Parts: sequence; structure tokens; C-alpha cells
Amino acid sequence: MTAIALRPPEIVMRLQRLGAAHPTRLSFLRQLIRRATREKWRVRKHLFDLNDNGFGRAVYAVETPARTYSLVAFSTPLDDEKRSDRVIAQAWDTSYVLYDGLPDAAEIARLEANAPLQEAGRYTRSELVLARANKSVRLFEEVAAALAQGRQPHEEQLLGVGYLLRTTAVYGNGKFGIADRDEIATRPELAGSFQAEMLTVWLIRSFTLDLVDHIAHRRNPAGAARLAPDLRRALGVGNATGLGMAPFLVRHPLLTHSWFLARETALARVRAEPQAGAAERDVFLKALADLRQRVARWHSDDDRQAAATLSLAADLDALAENLDRLLARPRPWDALYRFAEDHFSLEGQEACVSLILEPHGALIDELGDTMKADETPGHAIDGTMSCASLRQALVASYSWAAKIDFAEPSANARFWYVSAEKLEPRLGERFEEDGADLEQPLATARDALSLAEALAQEPPTASVADFLLRRPKWRHAVRRAQIVARFPYAEIHDNLIGADLRPVDILRAKLAFFGARSFDPRSDRWLRIALFSGEPLIEDVAAMAPAGEAA
Repeated sequence: MTAIALRPPEIVMRLQRLGAAHPTRLSFLRQLIRRATREKWRVRKHLFDLNDNGFGRAVYAVETPARTYSLVAFSTPLDDEKRSDRVIAQAWDTSYVLYDGLPDAAEIARLEANAPLQEAGRYTRSELVLARANKSVRLFEEVAAALAQGRQPHEEQLLGVGYLLRTTAVYGNGKFGIADRDEIATRPELAGSFQAEMLTVWLIRSFTLDLVDHIAHRRNPAGAARLAPDLRRALGVGNATGLGMAPFLVRHPLLTHSWFLARETALARVRAEPQAGAAERDVFLKALADLRQRVARWHSDDDRQAAATLSLAADLDALAENLDRLLARPRPWDALYRFAEDHFSLEGQEACVSLILEPHGALIDELGDTMKADETPGHAIDGTMSCASLRQALVASYSWAAKIDFAEPSANARFWYVSAEKLEPRLGERFEEDGADLEQPLATARDALSLAEALAQEPPTASVADFLLRRPKWRHAVRRAQIVARFPYAEIHDNLIGADLRPVDILRAKLAFFGARSFDPRSDRWLRIALFSGEPLIEDVAAMAPAGEAA
């Protein structure tokens, strides 16, 4: 079987395409669901101590083959005027900790005194993830009221939003004193990218659904209804994500490369398949029907996203109309992809990538194990490299950057810095605001071109080590240039400080790898999404057949 070439970085790593990304079966939450189903993880409510208004504490224990993890949840009163998605908020409807083990009463009391404080709390290595969430106030109350009256909520309204609670932060990897990543990285169930965070959100989903049922029952013990199983499965957990997460794909080039390489390798494998079997057709048709239904409910007030969603709906209609003839061709999945590439919007093309991968778990799921990276060795600078060789590598890797004229103010319009108040990345306007002297090294294109100019002034045989001894300010650019030369998907092929930058494009790309859906930009700097909507409930996976998900 002749191989299909991977899509090159100059196509894949452009901001507009990143901003059209869709989740796939390699997304991190799907990887977690497959493992939990395969290993039959069991969930039980260890504690559910909430008052009539739904305020109190709960503990959900998850038993994996090797260990038990617990979601410790706290629900507290919150005035409407204090409810905010912004990172500067000081109070939230609910707060959570993913605990390593099963907490006793003393540990629960300690967490109750700290978790609602979030960043201001004090934590130990027993806490793996720290999170918080707010109610979608109007919808949450409408669902609680409907259930209390003994009826189901309005389905279209409910699924149009897709969640009842929205997280505003899910912290892992040692932030604020919780356990460092190194402490869990060798555990198979948490070794993959963001598996502890995805487990936390999956459990928050169950707590959310139990919370609304509980409130309805307390309002009408004799006549309240429980949320119907199909609605429970359809709902996910919302998330509000802003600039703080945008630089992640830039700051972690090796990890970024591993994510995109896995997805592009999966796509190439599927496109090379010589035929489409009946089982693969059936899975594809189901995935296409599900996506068309989701797109019909996908609403955004953002003009660009609204237009993209309309184009996507038209693309999916065209795909359905042409599907039989495309799948009848040699290499049918390649024919389908090439049809999308020739006729669809970027949104439609990337949705097509997701659909093509869906029926081929046996062929591609093992690539999920490659979506991680030990970044420590990869960041070591090779000082023996000659300046001429490094400059040649720069010219080859950053040919796209040479098209940007940084003498134009619009190309230098922004700068990235770290907020002193929240220690989170922020974006400043270079010619309108102070603080450019605190700029973070995220202007990758500009710095690569400037480094190439500096190297051109060096003797060709001079070593990089000698160059950096005399000009240490270039260390970050040299390190990055050497990484990108070896790992082609490590770099975004666009100007990250230009006036036309939309950070939500970077955010969407990362969130799609998490498994996010229903992307709703609220500005060019933050967006809302849903996680786990339409996916199995964690309490149901022990009874599921593993083959059902890994089709």
C-alpha cells in the first residue's frame, strides 16, 4: 500500500486553520473514555451532603485498576453580581479538587477551608487538580424548576447551550502548591496529556447533573422528575477560556509537535486505506449525522464564527450528497478528503478530518500514546553547531516569516506579557500601552528573522556556543530554531504580535485536542466551549463494551 504524505506544517500550522480545528477520536477526553471503558472504572458517591438549596459538599470516588481518585466538590452561595467568567473573580458557585486517594473527614474539612478560595488556598501533593465553575444561571434554574414540576426541560433550549455549569479554571501541573506533573506522569491512567484534568471535568459533569436533580427533589420530594438519561448524556461541562492559555502551544513546542504529528499521521494512514468497509461506512454515517445535528444547534454571536458555522452546515450537506460516489472510488477516504480540500471552507475541511478518523480506531488509536513529550532534553542547546548551519536551518524553517514586514507598525502592534496581579499571560498594544519592556519571548517570527540577521554577521565556522557567550540575549531564539528544525509541527506559521492576531484561533486549536465542541468566541481573546457533551457518563462506563467506543 502506497503511503500518503502528511499535510505539511505550512498548511496545518496557520492561524486560520488552527481556528477551525475540530475534536477527533484522538482528543484527550476520548482517550480517557476509552481507557475507563476498557478497564471498567467504577464510580461511587462516597459523600453527598447538600442542603435544600444545593449547598454543601460531595465526594465522588473513582476506582481504577491501580488506584482510587476522588473528586471533592463544594457548592456555596454566590451573589449574582459576583458571578464572573473572568480570571480576576474572587468567588464561584462551585469549587473542586481531584484528590489522590479517598479523603477522610479531616482531609475533607481541610479542603473545604481552602478549595473555595482557589489561588488563595493552601494545598498539598495529595491534590492533583484544582478547579472552579459557575452556573449557567438562567438555564440551571429553568431545568431545576421544570424537574421540580415533574416535567423534563425544553430539549432544544437545553441542548442549544449544552451545559448547566461552566468551569472558569482547571489547574494542574503543580500550580498553587498542588502535585507536580512528575508525581503522576508514570501512572498509566494519567500518563497522557491532560488526563487528570479531563478526569476532573468528567466527574464535575456528573456532580452537575446530580446537583440539579437534588435541588428539584428537595423542592418537590413527592413529584419531582429526574433529568432524562438522553438529556444527561447530551449535556457536558461548559468552559470559559481566555488569554492565559493562548501561549501554551508556543511555549511547549515539542508537545505541540507531538499532538499535531499524531493527528496528521492518523489522517495519512486513513487516507491510504484502499477501501471503505461496511462497518466503517456505518460509523462514518452516524458521526456525520451527529455532527450535522450539532451544527444545527451551534450558535455564536461572533460574526466570524456565525459565518463559519453556516458554511460548515453547507459543506456537510454537500458531503452527504456526494458521499456514495466518493466512497466508491479507490482510496475512498483520500477521495473524500480531497473533495473537502477542493470544495469546502477551512471549517468544513477540518470537520472532514475529524469525521474521516472516526471509524478507524483499530488503525489510529495507538497514536494517542505518542501525544506527549519529555521537553527537558529537547530544550538543550547544541553549542557545537556552526553559525552558518544554524542560519541555514532558520532560513529553511522560517521561510514563511520572511514574508512579514516587521518595519510596518501593524506587524509589531502587540506584545505578550505576564500580569503581575494573576501571573497569567496578557496581550498589550505596543503603541498605545506601557509595558513593552516586559515583553515575553513569544514573537517567534520576528525573533527568528532577527537571529538570522545576527548570525549573518558571524564567521560561518564560528560555533553557536561562542556566539551565545558574546550575545546571550539570543539564547531563547537559538533554542527554538534548533527545536523547529527537528520538529516541524512545533511552530505556528504566523505572526503572533500582529494587529490582525486573533488569540482565540490558538485557543481553539488547543481545546480541540482536549475534545471541546460548540466553540463560541466572546471576543478575539476568549471563548466558551463544551466538554463531554454527548459522551458517556463516567458512572456508566463500567457496564459498556470496550469495542463500542473504539470502532
